[in-house]
Amino acid sequence: MVDSSNSAIQRRPLCAELQATLNLIPAHTWYALPSGALTFLNRRASDYLGLPKDHPLRFGIDTGAQWDSHIPLLHPEDHEESRRVWSTCLRTGSAGQMNFRVRHADGEYRWFLSRAEPVRASDGTLLYWIGVNLDIEDRKQAEFYLAEGQRLAREIEERKIAEERIREQETELRQILDLVPQHISVLAPDGSRLYANHTALEYFGITLEQFRQPGKVPNELVHPEDREHFLAERNKRFLEGKPHEFEARLLRPVGEFRWFLIRLTPLKDEQGHITRWYGTATDIEDRKRAEEEIRKENIALREEIIKASMFEEIVGNSPALQQVLVRVAKVAPTDSTVLITGETGTGKELIARAIHKASKRADRAFVSVNCAAIPTSLIPSEIFGHEKGAFTGATQRRLGRFELAEGGTIFLDEVGELPPETQVALLRVLQEREFERVGGNRSIQTNVRVIVATNRDLPAAIAAGTFREDLFYRLNVFPIEIPPLRERKEDIPILVQYLIDRYARKAGRNIGRVNKETLDLFQLYPWPGNIRELQNVIERSVIVSENETFSVDESWLSRPPVRRSNQLELRERLNAQEKEAIEAALTESRGRVFGPAGAAAKLGIARSTLESRIRTLKIDKNRFKISNPS
Repeated sequence: MVDSSNSAIQRRPLCAELQATLNLIPAHTWYALPSGALTFLNRRASDYLGLPKDHPLRFGIDTGAQWDSHIPLLHPEDHEESRRVWSTCLRTGSAGQMNFRVRHADGEYRWFLSRAEPVRASDGTLLYWIGVNLDIEDRKQAEFYLAEGQRLAREIEERKIAEERIREQETELRQILDLVPQHISVLAPDGSRLYANHTALEYFGITLEQFRQPGKVPNELVHPEDREHFLAERNKRFLEGKPHEFEARLLRPVGEFRWFLIRLTPLKDEQGHITRWYGTATDIEDRKRAEEEIRKENIALREEIIKASMFEEIVGNSPALQQVLVRVAKVAPTDSTVLITGETGTGKELIARAIHKASKRADRAFVSVNCAAIPTSLIPSEIFGHEKGAFTGATQRRLGRFELAEGGTIFLDEVGELPPETQVALLRVLQEREFERVGGNRSIQTNVRVIVATNRDLPAAIAAGTFREDLFYRLNVFPIEIPPLRERKEDIPILVQYLIDRYARKAGRNIGRVNKETLDLFQLYPWPGNIRELQNVIERSVIVSENETFSVDESWLSRPPVRRSNQLELRERLNAQEKEAIEAALTESRGRVFGPAGAAAKLGIARSTLESRIRTLKIDKNRFKISNPS
């Protein structure tokens, strides 16, 4: 009788006769317990897998392996499907079949057709599983090559159809290109000429073969004055491999030159290598002629404007003011640096703008910077720009005022407030016409006219050590001193009327006349705040006026102005307090400026700022250093 108990079935070794029979079968055969655990592989399968001669699976001995222990022997892509089929067989107790790849002892995979059959007792009890794996690698290869051949045949047919379509499209594209009114050309990566459309060939009066021939023919069709720039620009951009454009005059067979805008764009492959250059040339002759006419008209109009109202914002006809305007007219056409001095509120920026308007840079930017309104630590970044990461908060590159004013004029108001390190950078700009952004290491060339202004006594600042003497001489090329309003009292009536009209229009008021007592009061008042104070008083009066007569409350002019001596005294007091605080921090840090225990950290300011203030206040930091006893 056959013992059908599950444990007995799972532990019974395979009989010798069955092993011998399975070993003779010219296929991979195997034997598994009802649980699915593999317990026998015939000789062909064992040798294929490279199992040792004494391996238990060669003799049908149960190794206690799991039902899926054979899965790692298969190709990784077949694991999931094999596990699904085998688990289904075990669950249903029915036969199963699938294709998978089995790894050879040398690591190579081959395709097998695997068939598993259940063997049952007379009562239906599952005794064991027997399986056969047939090598179907050759069949798989044949199927692959057949499929590949069919695929290649389809590809060849599709390619023929595509090539025919491309030829049709190419013919259509050439017809379109020949009808385009622009000159279109195609160049090889080295610049050699490959194609030009009919419009270009007809314009030059040459054939496509002549265009393709190496030589100077196309280059000689460029105007002699443009030829050097044409070749230099093209060669430079070809080396850079970047799109570019430029203007040049091209010759027609009748001997006429016309202006063209030429654009060249590279076509690159996936590796970034240039495969072709595509060029277009657009006729801009009419635009050039219009621009020339407009330029001539603008020149004539500008000359008329300069003659009629060169200083429209500067009101007055006093001798003191006229003397200033004469100097402005002389220096404006030059690129000389101008130093404008005068008390606060005298209109120094108006003079700077007048110089710019009358200069050859008038059509470019006028950039104004108030150095006193910017925190000391931010002045270098504001004027020269900064790179990304130059300091905390510099999350991206920022252009400075010099770059924004390129080709035009930069006006540095209150230049006497510049910190020492910025004075050095400004001196470099004036001497070498170049600067570096904060945090950068590349010199940037600049073409900017510099006009500066100050209400400080720069010679006194030089003596006090707060302003560089060499910078002063670089700035003081053409000095212009603006007279205070108290020295041009004859201009006050004109200024009053001008300002009343301006602020009355803004306020929607109609003010027809000026109270005589008010005008007398204005001419007697010393105006310590100069024109700015006069503007403020008039604007305030226009706002509160209730009739058509302009008048001013005398109390508005009764406050004694703060004298310059008081301002200097206040500054000296503040400097003394600042010096005392810095010396106390240096004493505590034993002369160390930076680091966690340095004076900068104790004061909560940047190291560079502290170094600058130490130099400005003439503090000897070395005297605070205490050397350790030996």
